[in-house]
Amino acid sequence: VQKLNYDVNSSTSDVINDVIDSVVGVLVYSNGTASGSGSGVVYRVNGNEAYIITNAHVVEGANNVQVVFSNQESVTAEVLGSDSYSDIAVLKLIADFELKAIDTGDSSLLDRGETVLAIGSPLGIEYAGTVTQGIVSGTDRTVSVDLNDDGQDDWDMSVIQTDAAINPGNSGGALVNTNGELVGINTAIYSETGAYSGYSFAIPTSIVSKVITDLKQYGTVQRAVLGIAIRPINSELAKEKDIDVQDGAYVEEVNERSAAMEAGIKKGDIIKAINGVKIKNVAELQEQVNRYRP
Repeated sequence: VQKLNYDVNSSTSDVINDVIDSVVGVLVYSNGTASGSGSGVVYRVNGNEAYIITNAHVVEGANNVQVVFSNQESVTAEVLGSDSYSDIAVLKLIADFELKAIDTGDSSLLDRGETVLAIGSPLGIEYAGTVTQGIVSGTDRTVSVDLNDDGQDDWDMSVIQTDAAINPGNSGGALVNTNGELVGINTAIYSETGAYSGYSFAIPTSIVSKVITDLKQYGTVQRAVLGIAIRPINSELAKEKDIDVQDGAYVEEVNERSAAMEAGIKKGDIIKAINGVKIKNVAELQEQVNRYRP
């Protein structure tokens, strides 16, 4: 009996082949000692000059950052800017070989159930180029984060939730759709043990794009502030406040001399849209506000 061998290929394999050279490893050194590693994405290329996206927490406290490409070349990078609120950092480097930027997609077009691929270095640089597959579990999630390690949550991040396996070394790597377009930067996992447990999160490109523009231009993010405290609309709030709407964000407080107060927003209002864009929940409100500058 003749044994037949097949070289099985798929559209997923083609996508990975298209984007794998644009996903990098990030090695971080502090005081001459290796202090951590993560992943990154080649976002823009101008000749031999490249801008790399990674997570802010990956390069925090770094004295030296090395970017490792798929060809195993290692290049020293400058941290151009970092923003802990969005957990995005931008690196700049010059390489003496050909660089390839990833194609950027529109995260606002993602649907629940859509297939996505996570690419990065989950267990260190030696596992660079690891690919996991999953679906979009939610497009409008919020994750509360403690930015100063005081045990209190300081900020609600707007994120994409996926069940694609993302482990700590994946931080800063690419979440791509089946067209090979970047739709998110992998940033966090939800687990009491610190290992993948089915809940993974990525920063949507709708936020990433503005953050990168600001970091490159100003060195910091120009972030708009409404000056309000908001609450999600749920059954508890609806009963407490006797309201019958389901979408939007409830205004709990309005700060004195804030932009919101000057615009006439009052306590008890429900924000349903920003500049014509409908707001279904608190995450969407924050995401829209984050697109604007003061």
